[in-house]
Amino acid sequence: MKFLKGVLLAFLFITCGPIRAQDMPSTMTAHEKANVKMVLDWYREVIVARHVDLAPKYQAEDYIQHNPNIATGRAAFVRYFSSLGPPVPIPDRLPDPPAVAFGKADYVVLVWNHSAVDPANPSRTYNYNSFDCLRIQNGKVQEHWDDAQKQAPGPAPAATVSAQPTLNLSAQEKKNLAIATRELKDMLQYNHLEIANETMADSYIQHNPNVPNGREGFLKFFSSRPNRPPEPITPEWKNPPTRTIVSGPYVFFMWDRKAKDPADPSKEYTWDHFDLVRVDNGKIQEHWDEAKKNS
Repeated sequence: MKFLKGVLLAFLFITCGPIRAQDMPSTMTAHEKANVKMVLDWYREVIVARHVDLAPKYQAEDYIQHNPNIATGRAAFVRYFSSLGPPVPIPDRLPDPPAVAFGKADYVVLVWNHSAVDPANPSRTYNYNSFDCLRIQNGKVQEHWDDAQKQAPGPAPAATVSAQPTLNLSAQEKKNLAIATRELKDMLQYNHLEIANETMADSYIQHNPNVPNGREGFLKFFSSRPNRPPEPITPEWKNPPTRTIVSGPYVFFMWDRKAKDPADPSKEYTWDHFDLVRVDNGKIQEHWDEAKKNS
């Protein structure tokens, strides 16, 4: 979830349109579709409308929270949202649904669109993205990750390590994962940008506001990085993702990142970075991450 004012981005200011047909994979099972619906109902009733009395309906009591601003456990979640104000009427539907939503096995991934003031031109706005990843267990939300960085005072909750999911991938999903790995591992970690011609569509859509659209725009941007000679590619990631989820055309990677604690710069805390790509016709067509515009 995206917690409100000063801790996370306010949901009611999300500026996304309806979910596109391509963003709900046809490969999802009935179980996966039910998980997505449950998560969106939880978001609509408990997070947007702040009906925290309904939290037990959707969340396990020992709910695990990876957002560095909120303590783990359902009780901590309820305390936080109770502090934001009284409940409001529950809308019949999410006023601003996620731009991308999909499920795989016991995981649900949501990607949201947001707008912010352009730092280079305060009279304009630009778009950027955020994510939520949720693990479902026994019909309830058991674990949650997002890209929030620490804003709250006090110590960050201790980071909890959970196992990489074991997913049953179709033959096509395995191919999509291999293509996505070529971009995120071989191209970007080992700096073999020449691979772009075989893995990325000419009309590649880039949602990172700092990187141009199109394969040529991507290559121009990443070729400008200094002191990045290609390295011999090995099967191992130089920096392996902590979570990989593939559902139809979507390949989602998540990484742990370290940052200085704003409450105590002598300490570090952990937050989560994501990359999501959409693969179609054997090529990467689209990419999302949480980057905001630099300038």
